Amino acid sequence: MPLARPSVSDKRKAFRDFHVSGCFVIPNPWNVGTARYLQGLGFEAIATTSAGHAHALGYADGAQSLDEVLAHFRELAEATDIPLNADFENGYADEPAAVAENVSRCVETGVAGLSIEDSPNDGVKPLYDFDLSVARIRAARAAIDRIDGEVVLTARAEGFLHGVPDLDEVIRRLQAYGEAGADCLYAPGLTTREQIEAVVKAVAPLPVNVLNSGVPSFSVDDLAAMGVRRISVGGALARVAIDAFIRTATEIATRGRFDSLKSCISHAELDQFFSADHERRLA
Repeated sequence: MPLARPSVSDKRKAFRDFHVSGCFVIPNPWNVGTARYLQGLGFEAIATTSAGHAHALGYADGAQSLDEVLAHFRELAEATDIPLNADFENGYADEPAAVAENVSRCVETGVAGLSIEDSPNDGVKPLYDFDLSVARIRAARAAIDRIDGEVVLTARAEGFLHGVPDLDEVIRRLQAYGEAGADCLYAPGLTTREQIEAVVKAVAPLPVNVLNSGVPSFSVDDLAAMGVRRISVGGALARVAIDAFIRTATEIATRGRFDSLKSCISHAELDQFFSADHERRLA
């Protein structure tokens, strides 16, 4: 008898348990095929990438509508058997009440977790004011608790990505977000061991997510030794794919050469994986 696919509740409980101890990698697919392949490689959880999905559909990061993003979350959540964390940017709203409404809609897609940023991403103001940022996390927490408190809320302090690389302020914000109800804390843009260890120590015992997209290139063991609980790669995997596409297409367009095609994975290998994977999904 085939095993029953895990329910949304099962995935949410598993995702919450992953944050209790140890260190795990949560890679970022941008469509069903990449999500299924990551599941097939044995990853225990995945996260969406706003940039990877936007670029694949011809948008700049952040230019998609809320409805398009929610449909993407639902598609990935339904297509996979492992927990999915949603890159929910700034909650697609500024004011706490609107953030809460949108978070409710996000939870209803079946995700196991979601992250909220403290930047409006408007190219004008780098960060929301401190009090508003805390209120937004508190509103997100309340919205989750009204539907399913098992959903993991990650609060992001965006200073290092938006021209405010003040570690003390990042820590102050993360500590306040934890007090407001965040389950996991995340400051993308940390680049040194000292920064990462300072954040981990300052917000303990809450788990910390670190963006590890190649600069610098810490290993899983390195980050685990620093006390990091969760490792994501953001849009890096999507950029690897589109970089290979652009390099190869450019070689064809400018040099009339097809050499780069020789080293790619074969059609037969991909067909073999997805054929077997499709049978598992239908079992």
